[in-house]
Amino acid sequence: MSRTIKRQRGVSLVELIIFIVVVGVAVVGVVAAMRLGTAASTDPMIQKQALAIAEALLEEVQLQPFTYCDPDDANAASANSTAACAVAANNETLAMGPEGGETRAAAPLFDNVSDYHNVNLAGISGMDGAAIGGLANYTALITITPQGLGVIPADEALLIRVTVTGPPGTNATVVLDGYRTRYAPNALP
Repeated sequence: MSRTIKRQRGVSLVELIIFIVVVGVAVVGVVAAMRLGTAASTDPMIQKQALAIAEALLEEVQLQPFTYCDPDDANAASANSTAACAVAANNETLAMGPEGGETRAAAPLFDNVSDYHNVNLAGISGMDGAAIGGLANYTALITITPQGLGVIPADEALLIRVTVTGPPGTNATVVLDGYRTRYAPNALP
């Protein structure tokens, strides 16, 4: 009689071990890629937060008066040159930086655009000086520079640059530029 050899069907132990090794390597690669993606997913949130801070600070500065005289001067709203200021010492012609102890958050408060020149915030706070939760590791720098705009001379327009940097270890830096021009008379916003 002839014998028919039946082949067994299935997976040998060697094939099973090779399969487990290959799948294990693939799973490790997928998990590593997911971990990297998850770790980087906080960067967009930090970038958006830095952008929101920069926009808020830029708006805060742009809303300040830019007059020929100190805004406290009686002629601030009507002066069309520095000579028209009621008090000569109130002349604000591009005097960069705060005067008379003014600050952003405590009396006497900043009262014009140029007061914000070189304001450096380590930790973001509101205009009342109160720290805003979750923003302690952000920093901001505001610079004000005279900048001509076509037919508008440099002493009539200011470039406002706000640079916000995210927490250490992140690459989140946002730089926003804005302009404030002098409107006189009635230069108050």
